[in-house]
Formats: sequence, C-alpha cells, structure tokens
Amino acid sequence: MKHVLTLFAALAAVAGTARAEVTQTRPGSFQIEIPARAEASAVRLYSAIVAVERWWDPAHTWSGASANLSLNASAGGCFCERWASGSAEHGRVIMASKNELLRLYAALGPLQAQPLTAVLEFELTPQDEETTLLKLSYRVSGAAESGLEQWASGVDQVLSGQMDRLLRFIDTGNADAEADAEAKDSAEAPSKREARAEIFAEWVRQAKAQNEREKAATRKPPIKPKP
Repeated sequence: MKHVLTLFAALAAVAGTARAEVTQTRPGSFQIEIPARAEASAVRLYSAIVAVERWWDPAHTWSGASANLSLNASAGGCFCERWASGSAEHGRVIMASKNELLRLYAALGPLQAQPLTAVLEFELTPQDEETTLLKLSYRVSGAAESGLEQWASGVDQVLSGQMDRLLRFIDTGNADAEADAEAKDSAEAPSKREARAEIFAEWVRQAKAQNEREKAATRKPPIKPKP
C-alpha cells in the first residue's frame, strides 16, 4: 500500500503547471479552485473525467495502480479503487449532470481518516464545439480546532498535478506524456498555459471581490458615543 499520507506533504513543494488557488481558508476549512481551458468538446471532456483510471496519478492511489480505479458517474455512484487484497472509496457521486457538472463527496488521501466534509466538483462550460472551460473546486471543512487549513497548500499542489494529467490525457491520450504542446505554439498565439492563467486570474479577482462584499455586509457600524 502506498504511504499516501506522506505524499501530500512531499508534493506540497512541487509546482504543477496547472495553477490552483486557495481561495479561502478559515479555522478548520479551506477552498481550492483550479481553472483550465480544455481543447475538447464538453462531451469529450466529461467522458475523459469519468475515465479516471486513465489520468489519475497512481502515486495518489492506495494500490499504486490507476488501473484499479473506477468512477460510476451517477448519483450514489462510487469513485472506487479495488485491488487483490483490499478496496477503498475515494468519493461518492452526489450530482451528475452529463457534460455539465460532476460533484462528489470525496475526502481524498489522508483526509479520509478525518471527521470532515469534502466536496470535489468538476464544472464544464462550453465555449464552442472544440473548447470547454473546466473549473475544479475542492471545499473541505471540519471542526475549527482540527487545523485543516494547514493542509491547503499541500492539497493545492496535488490537485494541480491531477489537473495537468487530465489535460495531457485529453491532448495526447496519455496522462504521462510530456506537456510540450505549449512550446510549439506560435509567438503570436497565446499558449494554453497563458489562457488558463488569464481565466484563473479573473476567477481570483471575482472571489476576492465577493469576499470583500461579504465582509462589508457583516461589518457592524461603529457605535456613536452618547451625548
């Protein structure tokens, strides 16, 4: 069995090419969002996500083999791993809208052993017949004293790597292939990485603006001194 607990910490220092953003941390909770532009239709992208055994990093499995994974994309369906000496549930589908949204309860890796709520979401927004915006969101919360917010940066890096593998699988059919397509882009045309960064920056601005509005709405007016 892989030592998944140590992998989260070890990969925290490794930068992936997909850039995640820890959009919110509070005592006992955090939220991560990863935007991407996939050169694929929503139909093809959704099918690729569901074929999790083709792109999920084997380093983040209990058996060390992605081929042991499966994902039943319907309500109640299991994101499961089964091998000769055991089995594990990585997550359970709570909503599946084909080619639009896939949402799971999923306490991934070492988070599985914690008393918490974790929601993993893939949201697809078609741009045209061959381009789809994908936003991966991961929201985790538990007891305020649990210290979960300290996991945010490590989970951020792990999910960035998973997104990179999904995009490589879509582009090349092989999640382990080197991501060299960007280097072949012409100087005039923006690379896929730059396009993802632009989308990401806009989502970050929107998230920060929303947080400021929420803070302003809950801020108490100053108490005027009595005459």
